[in-house]
Amino acid sequence: MKELQPINQQVLLELTEDKSEQKTTAGIIIPDSAKESQKTVKVAALSAIENAEVAIGDVVLYKEYSGTQIDFEGKHYLLIPYTDILSKVVETEAI
Repeated sequence: MKELQPINQQVLLELTEDKSEQKTTAGIIIPDSAKESQKTVKVAALSAIENAEVAIGDVVLYKEYSGTQIDFEGKHYLLIPYTDILSKVVETEAI
């Protein structure tokens, strides 16, 4: 079995594609080229980063236009520098 293991302070994010057809309220179909790219994704792997604030499985928000897209064994990934992660999505209790 092969897997991608990031090095040099890199983080591997797993991209999932939204296959559903999107329409405006008027019924106009939005083509894939006009859709905004997803900015929150799940961390698939990360290099040995001292005191990392994220872990594998966390959902994070990252900088727009960051990283390199990779297709590996039928899955789509984004490899970005650790410093391009802006925040971690966490569940909180309602007040």
